[in-house]
Amino acid sequence: MTLSHPSPNFGERRGRGRIELVVLHYTAMPSCAAALERLCDPAAEVSCHYLIDGDGTVLSLVEEAQRAWHAGAGEWAGAGDVNSRSIGIELANTGREPFSEPQMQALERLLTGVLARHGLGPEAVIGHSDMAPDRKGDPGAHFDWRRLALQGLAVWPEPGPPGDAHADLRAFGYPDAPPESLLAAFRLRFRPWASGPLDDTDRALAAGLGRFAVDGRSRDA
Repeated sequence: MTLSHPSPNFGERRGRGRIELVVLHYTAMPSCAAALERLCDPAAEVSCHYLIDGDGTVLSLVEEAQRAWHAGAGEWAGAGDVNSRSIGIELANTGREPFSEPQMQALERLLTGVLARHGLGPEAVIGHSDMAPDRKGDPGAHFDWRRLALQGLAVWPEPGPPGDAHADLRAFGYPDAPPESLLAAFRLRFRPWASGPLDDTDRALAAGLGRFAVDGRSRDA
């Protein structure tokens, strides 16, 4: 079920205004009601296009044609102002517990429609932590990226020959951040319970992301 709950916090998309990404977040708040109040508070100056409650209810806050204020500072694929080229989806979750089944099902239905409407592939779906690895950690370690990938709603790498992980992650779209920040963001999404220094498993998975390189070609093409 999708309900309309307009937020006053939006503006016009800048530049080309083309939607190229979908950015997933968690709210990090105790309830969906608290998150909704903040996302609609003019003083907070934050918003998103959609907010999904734990029971699967989808709240539409900002029209897709408009620029919601969800991403903040960061970049993806070498370009900033992610707000102007993305759809922002917030999931009501504190970041400390798994996402509910009704919530995941609602997200899958929503993503299917968003990707179809804007002609986007699964590589367009990223996390807030992907585009802002130095300052953000959502949607976090409990989010099931592999589940989305199995439905063609995100990507999941097959291991390749281990190489230069930093270069491979940059080719995938990660920003030019310190290697330790990139490793943390990469692991948060693809190896959330891994620890220690960069290893060959990291390098192999990073190499596997090459086929999803932002220019549409593998680094080996």
